Amino acid sequence: MSVQQRKERERADRERLIVATARELAEQQGWDAVTTRRLAERIEYSQPVLYSHFRGKREIIGAVALEGAAEMATAVRTAASTAASTADGHRARVAALAHAYLDFAHRNPAVYDAMFQLDGGLAFAHEDTPEPLKDAFAALLETLGEAAGDGIHPGLFTEVFWASLHGLATLMRAGRLPPEHTTWRVELLVDRLAVT
Repeated sequence: MSVQQRKERERADRERLIVATARELAEQQGWDAVTTRRLAERIEYSQPVLYSHFRGKREIIGAVALEGAAEMATAVRTAASTAASTADGHRARVAALAHAYLDFAHRNPAVYDAMFQLDGGLAFAHEDTPEPLKDAFAALLETLGEAAGDGIHPGLFTEVFWASLHGLATLMRAGRLPPEHTTWRVELLVDRLAVT
């Protein structure tokens, strides 16, 4: 391994450490607790080293959002794929996707906020949207597009279904909807929106 390759690997390792530490701190104490000073202390590097990777908190939030988008895409694809073999077929895939999405939002509240509530400097629904965000939407579209029904644009249907899931996730987190009815809500959403 050349000196240059070693330096690049060390830089990538440091960047992963910064993102993981920011994510951990945000999940434990909220995003207000994530400051460059606190991150520098936790990772035991100086603030200038941190700034050599990220220009500030906004870029760190963006990096966490991209990581979260990739994880969410994997979670919904895995859930839909696992449910595909059931007797209920497509309907089960849509329901499994919905549960996986809500579970991801519940288990990763700070990451979910980075993805959808905070300004991470990321473009959504544009040509320059980062690939992990495009792939997360594609993971939803793969299953939901089939549920759109005749004459309904699959992408628009996916946006509406996603908006419904986002609303449920946000309202449940805020304590506005009791969690014990989550399964019933998902079943209602699938039954009313998804053509199976």
